[in-house]
Amino acid sequence: MLDATTRSGGTATAAPPAPVAELSLAAEFAVSTPTGLAARCTRVLLSPWSRLSLLLVLLAAAASSVLLFEPQRLLSDGWPPQLSGAAAAVVFAVAYGLCTVAFVPRPLLNLAAGALFGSQLGLGTALAGTVLGAGVAFGLGRILGQDALRPLLRARWLKAADGQLSRHGFRTMMMARLFPGVPFWAANYCAAVSRMGWLPFLLATALGSIPNTAAYAVAGARASAPTSPAFLIAMGFIALPALVGAVVAWRKRHHLRGD
Repeated sequence: MLDATTRSGGTATAAPPAPVAELSLAAEFAVSTPTGLAARCTRVLLSPWSRLSLLLVLLAAAASSVLLFEPQRLLSDGWPPQLSGAAAAVVFAVAYGLCTVAFVPRPLLNLAAGALFGSQLGLGTALAGTVLGAGVAFGLGRILGQDALRPLLRARWLKAADGQLSRHGFRTMMMARLFPGVPFWAANYCAAVSRMGWLPFLLATALGSIPNTAAYAVAGARASAPTSPAFLIAMGFIALPALVGAVVAWRKRHHLRGD
């Protein structure tokens, strides 16, 4: 008896049975449909505007927490007696960093550090909290906000500020920390949106924050004696950088506008 190949007069390849082919197609459809939906959901969740929305939600929650817990009460109520020594300094530094992310003004936190821990330890904890808070804010802005906000830099002064931070990041951030005119949180997020690197940002923040932070820590430690030479000198170091920063900003206003 001749088989199917002989009868057709040539060589033929046997096709898979119909039930097997249908099962393969059904399995492929069942696997690909959820995978495609999951991929689309992932793209939406990781899109620049979704990440920016998440950043805004986190910042709003942080600001609400500050309004609820009122960390400024440390100046009047003091530090909890359960914490003391190095453990208290570490907890305060972490709380300091988180509070700066939540828009609590650094001068208030620096005064609290000096009042609670004295000039030297207060300076160390405040600087640690400053670098920690700046790093957290920079990371949040870089990961969640940069991709959505960079296309919006169309105004001349925004482009000028972005170019200054991108090309001369260390020098620009050092000046911003030494001569406070831009709020701490605003400088952090502006640097995050720019192309400034992590190391220059953190190093300039640590070095540039020393004089102003030390002045506030000394003022907080000597607040009980407002007529003492140490307190008066500290207040002078607080006022002088602010005055110089205002003069520098006034002289550079045309450059930032792109004139």
